[in-house]
Amino acid sequence: MQDRYLFEYAVIRVVPRVEREEFMNVGVVLYCNRQKYLKMLYQVDVQRLNALFTELDVAELEENLQSYQRICAGDKDGGPIALLDAASRFRWLTATRSTVVQSSKVHPGFCLDGEDTLVKLFNQLVL
Repeated sequence: MQDRYLFEYAVIRVVPRVEREEFMNVGVVLYCNRQKYLKMLYQVDVQRLNALFTELDVAELEENLQSYQRICAGDKDGGPIALLDAASRFRWLTATRSTVVQSSKVHPGFCLDGEDTLVKLFNQLVL
């Protein structure tokens, strides 16, 4: 029997009007230390987003999500946070903030494969 590995994940949300606490899930970030795995998947359904939040600047939102992805990947173009170790990048990405792009609380679980688990969570929570 294969070992299961502890992982942590958070849902990435768009919160256009923070004071109303309304949001739409657009992505998932998953971190598994034992597998040295940190990755984020996201997809912006522009039609659905515009139906719910007509004033939102979708191009700016896309830029913000791409920055999250660069930080998650450890891309040198992601700025100083992207140069930190994977655990620190995950903690930074999932820190509580009052911005248009936010994450849920961090949730733990056990997996065999980080990539498979990320795709399953993304399909369940975003699509």
